[in-house]
Amino acid sequence: MPSKSMTPAVEQELQRQLNYELGAAHAYLAMALWCEHQNYPGFASFFYKQEQEEREHARRVMQHLLDRDVQPGLAEVKTPRTCYGNLLEVATQAQAMERANTAGIHQAYEAALAEKDYAAQVMLQWFIKEQVEEEAWTDAMVDFVQKATCAGSLMDLDRHLEKYLESGEEEKE
Repeated sequence: MPSKSMTPAVEQELQRQLNYELGAAHAYLAMALWCEHQNYPGFASFFYKQEQEEREHARRVMQHLLDRDVQPGLAEVKTPRTCYGNLLEVATQAQAMERANTAGIHQAYEAALAEKDYAAQVMLQWFIKEQVEEEAWTDAMVDFVQKATCAGSLMDLDRHLEKYLESGEEEKE
C-alpha cells in the first residue's frame, strides 16, 4: 500500500471519528453553558477547556486525512443536550460521552488493523492512550460529585475541580 493511500473502510471510520470529536466539542460547550448558568464557574471553565481539547482532537484527525490526500468531510453536528437536573447528570453525561468515544476510537483502530493501515494505527494509538486519561477524569468527576452531598461541598468541589482532576493526571506522568 503506498504511503498516502487509504482504504474506504479506514476513511469512513476516520471521517466518523472526526465528526464525533466535533459533536463532543459542541456537547462540552453546552455543558459549560449550563454550568455557568447554574453558577458553577469551576465546572464551566473545565468544560470550556474540554470543548477546546475535543476541537484539537478533531484537527488531529483532519490533518491525518489531509496528509494522506483525503478531503475531511464535515457532517451536521447534532444538537447537544442543554438541560440537566443537577450536576451529577452533567458529570454522568460527560462520562457516557467519553466511553462512547473510546468505543468509536477502538472501532476505527480495528478497521485500520484489518486494512493493515499502519499510519492510521499509529495516529489512533495516540487517541487510545488519550482515552484512558479521558475516562479516568470522568470517572473521578462522577465520584467527586456523588460524594459532594451538601451545597457547601458542591461549591468547594466547583472551586477546586480542576486541581482535583489534574492531580490524578500528574500522578500518572
